[in-house]
Amino acid sequence: MVTDGSNDVPIPARDALLRVGSLGVSGLGLGALYLLTGFGVPCPFRAMTGWLCPLCGGTHMAESLIRGDLAAAWAANPVVLVVGVLTGVRTFGWMVEVVRDPGAASRRWIPLAWRRYWFPLALVMSVVYVLVRNLAV
Repeated sequence: MVTDGSNDVPIPARDALLRVGSLGVSGLGLGALYLLTGFGVPCPFRAMTGWLCPLCGGTHMAESLIRGDLAAAWAANPVVLVVGVLTGVRTFGWMVEVVRDPGAASRRWIPLAWRRYWFPLALVMSVVYVLVRNLAV
């Protein structure tokens, strides 16, 4: 079951697919724009601090994936690539759910008790990744 974040009301797998598909199309669209024009989205965190943020390299990663260069995509941002692969696996699960029962609420793949920990865990992991990425040169 996927929830919308504000409460525990499950959303249909079709809505989850729409959300993740929109995000994927946007990311690959930015990569394609960079590939064709050389224009990318500047990072405000990097502009202010000079450090790479957890998402820096995402546009280069998408551009590398469009070109089929997995090694360059990994070099650009391995964390975002891994999260993208895991999201792709879950997206496949949502597609199976939509085919089986289009109107049903999505099943939960992660225990409900873990839900309260995902944001603090992601925040700590992001800070550690920024420090390792920028200080371990």
